[in-house]
Amino acid sequence: MLLLLPACCPVRAQNDTEPIVLEGKCLVVCDSSPSADGAVTSSLGISVRSGSAKVAFSATRSTNHEPSEMSNRTMTIYFDQVLVNIGNHFDLASSIFVAPRKGIYSFSFHVVKVYNRQTIQVSLMQNGYPVISAFAGDQDVTREAASNGVLLLMEREDKVHLKLERGNLMGGWKYSTFSGFLVFPL
Repeated sequence: MLLLLPACCPVRAQNDTEPIVLEGKCLVVCDSSPSADGAVTSSLGISVRSGSAKVAFSATRSTNHEPSEMSNRTMTIYFDQVLVNIGNHFDLASSIFVAPRKGIYSFSFHVVKVYNRQTIQVSLMQNGYPVISAFAGDQDVTREAASNGVLLLMEREDKVHLKLERGNLMGGWKYSTFSGFLVFPL
């Protein structure tokens, strides 16, 4: 790799997650090839990530969620409104997030039970397996919230969604939410 930088072109490294910024007119020549995750890796082992490394989503429900309304038997919690979907890795139709690259991701969810004398249990599923759950089961209240959050190591193409294990959710006022973002790529 050959890199020519005249004195007029200072190089500033902002931090470990942001790209190096070259100011002025510079000539950069390199022997490299793009990888599947958007990074460019040279024969010298130098990796440069593109600006598309930003990944974040937040989805809500605007209607009540009754298991009888679901068209499948997986008990996937479907969301019908996306507030943020940077990178477009959250699919609204399936309500599944697909990791675009290997990295550490943060996920959180917040659910509210509807009926008195019932318990809800919601699990965050990674590739079909439960990772964390949230419960709300006070028998003396009509509405009770359950929330949870986690950091996960995810590989490229890993999938995450929410599964209603038990109970009914209230979503008429956007009380049921699911959010996630890439903390940093690996």
